[in-house]
Amino acid sequence: MRRGRGRREHVFLLAAAVDYGRGVRTYENPQRLLAIGLASLAGFVDALGFLELGGVFVSFMSGNSTRLAVAVSQRSRGGFYVAGLIAAFVIGVMAGAAIGMAAGRWRRQAVLGFVVLVLTAASLCGMFVDTMTAATGLMAIAMGAANAVLQRDGEIPVGVTYMTGALVKFAQQLVIALTGGPRYGWAPYLLLWLGLVGGAIAGGAAFPALGLRALWIAVGFTILLLCGTFAMGPLPTRTLDPGLSPL
Repeated sequence: MRRGRGRREHVFLLAAAVDYGRGVRTYENPQRLLAIGLASLAGFVDALGFLELGGVFVSFMSGNSTRLAVAVSQRSRGGFYVAGLIAAFVIGVMAGAAIGMAAGRWRRQAVLGFVVLVLTAASLCGMFVDTMTAATGLMAIAMGAANAVLQRDGEIPVGVTYMTGALVKFAQQLVIALTGGPRYGWAPYLLLWLGLVGGAIAGGAAFPALGLRALWIAVGFTILLLCGTFAMGPLPTRTLDPGLSPL
């Protein structure tokens, strides 16, 4: 009797885990799609900045931090520009967080609106300003702010402009799945990584023909994300459990 009951409980838990992995919860599905869309945007913009600057990032600040350290160790003046991009990114995160806090339940829409404005300014600078310093600095600000779209309880639960954490969680969830845990817990993190890679591929393909004018594509895509968040509506008054991944 006890064995049969335990078997039924195991089947029930397994079915629940599969449902969770498939993303059947109505609140989580739009949030996951938004995160993947933001990752794709970050990949696209970062690829444009990387190609324009010859190997410096406007979104991936871990890479820039390493480049800054190498430049300092070699006493290279290039470190000043890398440091400026890191500072611009931090300013963008701060601006996004402040706007999100002021907007309350409409945080996602307000922050994405700010990202649209900054990317538009970067696009205009890329077209009419000879130096790329202003354009790439604005790109870094926009990517920093994009991280605040999913901010919750004063914290950013998942980074959408860098994928190291997502790859770590993908690997951890894959081990859990192989040892009898939820079968598809790894899938959202893999999709997040694929979103960034896909966006970077698109950016790399667009740059040879358009240069930084391809930023207008990023502006249009961000507007689509903004429209999607308006369809989602404001955040609920009661947020999810802080321990639950937004993915």
